[in-house]
Amino acid sequence: MLVTDTSNFIACLQRIQPPLNILTDVERLKPFETDAFISHRATPLCAVLPETESQVAEILKSCSRERVPVVTRGAGTGISGGAIPHDDGVLVVLTKLNKIANVDALARTATVGPGVRNLAVSDAAKPFRLFYAPDPSSQLICSIGGNVAENSGGVHCLKYGLTTHNVMRARVITSDGDVIEIGSRALDAAGYDLMAVMTGSEGMLGLITEITVKLVAEPEHIETMLAAFPSVTDAANAVGKIIGGGVIPAALEMMDKMVVEACEKVMSAGFPLDAEALLLIELDGVREEVAEQLARVETVLNECHAQEIRVAANAAEREKLWRARKGAFAALATIQPDYYTIDGTIPRRCLPEVLARYAELGREYGMTVANVFHAGDGNLHPCIFYDGTVPGEMERSEELGGKMLEICVEVGGTITGEHGVGIEKLKQMCVQFRPLELSAFHEIKAAFDPSGILNPGKGIPSLKRCSEWGGMHVRAGEIPRSDIPRF
Repeated sequence: MLVTDTSNFIACLQRIQPPLNILTDVERLKPFETDAFISHRATPLCAVLPETESQVAEILKSCSRERVPVVTRGAGTGISGGAIPHDDGVLVVLTKLNKIANVDALARTATVGPGVRNLAVSDAAKPFRLFYAPDPSSQLICSIGGNVAENSGGVHCLKYGLTTHNVMRARVITSDGDVIEIGSRALDAAGYDLMAVMTGSEGMLGLITEITVKLVAEPEHIETMLAAFPSVTDAANAVGKIIGGGVIPAALEMMDKMVVEACEKVMSAGFPLDAEALLLIELDGVREEVAEQLARVETVLNECHAQEIRVAANAAEREKLWRARKGAFAALATIQPDYYTIDGTIPRRCLPEVLARYAELGREYGMTVANVFHAGDGNLHPCIFYDGTVPGEMERSEELGGKMLEICVEVGGTITGEHGVGIEKLKQMCVQFRPLELSAFHEIKAAFDPSGILNPGKGIPSLKRCSEWGGMHVRAGEIPRSDIPRF
């Protein structure tokens, strides 16, 4: 691209009605230079904050005419760099599309704008004894639009599914400024499942302006357990045995000793400090079913050498446990202010092996690694501590994180569970996928975004980039027709 006359392009945006809030001066753009992936920054040509769907469509029409890159931003809580602006592009901030259009208790759905906070959906549904299941640790501030873009998870996604399992319909603006509606308020929609394609597409296929999400009935009964173990291996073994034994908890989370100590220091959650690892387990459903599952889980925990098993006595105790778990990442900053969190997913049976290999890699790099993660999903979040004042330390932490992700692929897993690819994991995409698979991704993007202006350079590397990085080995018969250009 490029805009040769910046002032003329800005003037085009200023003519959009109703008048747009457009930020162009550097100081006002500073807060938008990065998301939570702080190792990369960029200053956009401008940032716009639309308040209506028609404004979003007009913005994209203007950008399409001039081939100006467009990056979408929600609350900025993403940690893979997906919302980092393009130096020569427009940053479209959707936080003002924050209305809850309706909560349909009969259909168990809510229709919301992309700027609505995750927790606000459950708050709106609560009078109807309903809730929205995906609950990332950042649910107090993260937006539903960002959740759809990254296919976010959360502690209760083991039983209730990720965002993709809880989103039914969306209104989307294409790169040409056209409005399309995908999915359905019904249980199924005709044709290809475009809602599944859009979920997790990281702003590379379209800008979402309205979302219909599925709501779930509040369970009749809930039991939340804490189990302490003398070793990480014992705790990891218990995870597989619980689910292998036929119990699917609503949540099954794991924290190692370092995380436990940090949470206790900050939040006084009552965690046992003599444990090497903790499991937090939540069971929900009909009271009799939960009671039977509780007994089965306790048996497994004892078989796996749990040194303490505790069941929350009431809702207040249960809330205290989950508040500590969701505050774990903030608590880790008391150990060392700089740490890098990655996100990869593995088969549950591999948990003991992979956690041991992570510890070994940490020792090899001379870096401390703490673990707090969605154990039931096999969705790992190792936290790698480094000193940001030491040149090269941050880069070494990212290199170590990359190797951890490659272990996930090696054991049959994937390089992301809920954080997305963004900028962070482009190299590992070359490890996980073969040329024809990457080519298929590019062809899908080209179908939605033929001009290639939406979030360029994110999510899917070109085959040329993979070759330059040395991360791709082309197999016989798999060389595509051509190297699809990098968007």
